[in-house]
Amino acid sequence: MGKLHTISRGYRHGTRNKFAKKFRSKGKPGTSRYLTTFKRGDYVDIVVDPSIQKGMPHSFYHGRTGIVFNVNRNALGVEITKIVGNRQLRKRMHVGIEHIKKSRCNEAFLKRVRENDRKKHDAKLLGEKIDCKRTPEGPKEMKMVEASEDDVLVLAPLPFIENYF
Repeated sequence: MGKLHTISRGYRHGTRNKFAKKFRSKGKPGTSRYLTTFKRGDYVDIVVDPSIQKGMPHSFYHGRTGIVFNVNRNALGVEITKIVGNRQLRKRMHVGIEHIKKSRCNEAFLKRVRENDRKKHDAKLLGEKIDCKRTPEGPKEMKMVEASEDDVLVLAPLPFIENYF
């Protein structure tokens, strides 16, 4: 008889759960989503909002982090690395503002930079040199365990006894 139907491979195929909004969070995005300011070089996360179809990226890029290379009125140019075969491609694409949020991936790094700059400034005022490099924690300190003879319990297997009845 053969195949009775074709297997659809549309642009949004396989996104039933990925592009579904959570329970009690349906509807259009709030105004704060549109009022966030983005600059070139910012790290952004692509999180697709299925309630708005304009400017929606392909499902592959949902949840990916990229760097802003262009800012337009309604969209942002985002550069993302994609692994294809044995190489990394730098993909550039424009994504609608509704589908983008600021990434927190380099928050800890920026905080450390600010702290190190403050430490360097304070050390310079005191006329000292400071080392800002991170060092691994290393092994724990040595401990001596003391116990009396009565507290020590030696665990050993019982001796084998042959009993032929």
